Amino acid sequence: MWNKTENNILACDSDFDSAGIVIFGAPFDSTTSFRPGTRFASKTIRSDSYGLETYSPYQNKDLTDYSIFDGGDLELCFGDTAAALDEIMRNTDIIINAGKIPFMIGGEHLVTLGAVRSVYKKYNDLNIIHFDAHTDLRDDYLGAKLSHATVIRRCHDFIGDGRIYQFGIRSGEKYEFEFAEKHNYINKFNLDGLDDIILKLAGKPVYFTLDLDVLDPSVFPGTGTPEPGGISFMELLNAVIKICGGLNIAGCDVNELSPVYDQSGVSTAVACKIIREMLLALN
Repeated sequence: MWNKTENNILACDSDFDSAGIVIFGAPFDSTTSFRPGTRFASKTIRSDSYGLETYSPYQNKDLTDYSIFDGGDLELCFGDTAAALDEIMRNTDIIINAGKIPFMIGGEHLVTLGAVRSVYKKYNDLNIIHFDAHTDLRDDYLGAKLSHATVIRRCHDFIGDGRIYQFGIRSGEKYEFEFAEKHNYINKFNLDGLDDIILKLAGKPVYFTLDLDVLDPSVFPGTGTPEPGGISFMELLNAVIKICGGLNIAGCDVNELSPVYDQSGVSTAVACKIIREMLLALN
């Protein structure tokens, strides 16, 4: 089984067997369409997480009270996108089959596809909650079927109609929005309607994928494709606590931090804090 990483995310230093949640990094950004750099996110998050306390005053919980395992980063082939996704799926299989929750840190958003493929094998009634600035529903990007711009469309290929719930979306081709309105649930620009969806999905297996560019770039500039008009930090914080604390989360991920584009470190601090709150809400 995986060994502990020497530089784990803050207080996530349990062993694999006793952990309920398993963190792993997917440092992959080979299909990024604008500004690359998300492959450095998981390493930077681990390092900068030590600027946070383990205690959350938002939830009155402390990471030291829970067993969470950080298995470090996967070694992914940058020259072969399909092989990278297969490696993500294979490792997620190990976590799922051990009865634990996989918590992946990307990386570009395409890495979600590998994890969802794995979770879906166990939960074929899986639903997806998707926070993002972008629809990610292109059928191809410049001829490529596997791209961070196609990831939700590729998930829809096997998840099917009516089980993908998209929030915060404010960018995409016209046909992507038309596809979403016909086949998915989509709430443009903000998180309105989330409470109703949480009630609807109660007890059902849910995969939660969080593209951090759902945030306004004034809050989160460190990303490859910033889109003005996003949500605030507190809106996101409250939402992830509701989702992770109120639903049957079968797997989740946080992606699209590109730390090189925010030398202040604020974007990484935002990512670290959101991850801490998600981990605590899952317990």
